[in-house]
Amino acid sequence: MSVMITLETDYLGLKLRNPLIVSSCSLTSTLPKLKSLEEHGAGAVVLKSIFEEQIMGETAMLERYSDYPEASDYLHNYLSDDYLRTHLELISKAKAELTIPVIASINCAHAGEWVDYARRMEKAGADAIELNIFMLPLDMTRSSDEIEQAYLEIVNKVVAAVSIPVSVKLGIRFTNILSIAQHIYYRRGKGVVMYNRFFEPDIDVDNISVVSSDPMSTSAELRNSLRTVALCSSQLPMLDIAVSTGVHSGEDAVKALLVGAKGVQICSTLYTNGLEVIRSMSDYIESWMERHTFSKIEDFRGMLSYKGTADTEDFQRVQYMKFFPKDR
Repeated sequence: MSVMITLETDYLGLKLRNPLIVSSCSLTSTLPKLKSLEEHGAGAVVLKSIFEEQIMGETAMLERYSDYPEASDYLHNYLSDDYLRTHLELISKAKAELTIPVIASINCAHAGEWVDYARRMEKAGADAIELNIFMLPLDMTRSSDEIEQAYLEIVNKVVAAVSIPVSVKLGIRFTNILSIAQHIYYRRGKGVVMYNRFFEPDIDVDNISVVSSDPMSTSAELRNSLRTVALCSSQLPMLDIAVSTGVHSGEDAVKALLVGAKGVQICSTLYTNGLEVIRSMSDYIESWMERHTFSKIEDFRGMLSYKGTADTEDFQRVQYMKFFPKDR
């Protein structure tokens, strides 16, 4: 007797037809691209981020050519509004023409006037907001606690400004990711995304220069998230977790769900394997569920979380000692 299978799931209080969420990238920057992602089976989309720097940077560039303060003020207001208007129109059109959830994304580095953008995104129809925060520690006198408080201040202000769910896309380098996730929840954040794959530089030794590293992730990077998600989903079950970076296949998605993720964000695999990979990933999840007689994702989600697994040593450094028991 075959099992009736559904891939439907909840994420940030939103109903998704499957847990495959296309993360913020150029593939989510226009309505035709968004429609194509939906047609290929995406469960939700995170729109390409709006950046503080893009607005302020464009304004600053033109201000250099103006000797009049009044003109400078005009340019600042016009460019900010014009840039945002285009983005808000995308949100409105996407909501009108897509049936899957549309999540807006703000890439920011500090609390500021852009918090108003969140309100306007909500008004335009966004189902949720994802905060993509990155503060590069350049000041050696600034403590890690100060940096974390700056993150939380942003979360606090945005959550207070909107009524739709807010999630935070975190970097991997926090000293205690469980603590920061807990404080995000205390500030009424609905979810976290683990992890943000920030720009990483490389070195060209021939030209002795700094260059960009490969922007694409690999499946091997998924293991950076599995243990932390297993721990976080156990200790903060009220916080929705999405796994990002390293999810390239249906098998990767199943791994993330087993440790407690509510959804998986995909990006690099779409560029390397094409949009058809969305369907192949959902097909894999469904066939895997059928083999293991699971009818819905909640039947197995979190089975291998920190509390779900029979042996919690699987997540601890004792595994390293088992693998290298003695000198060879």
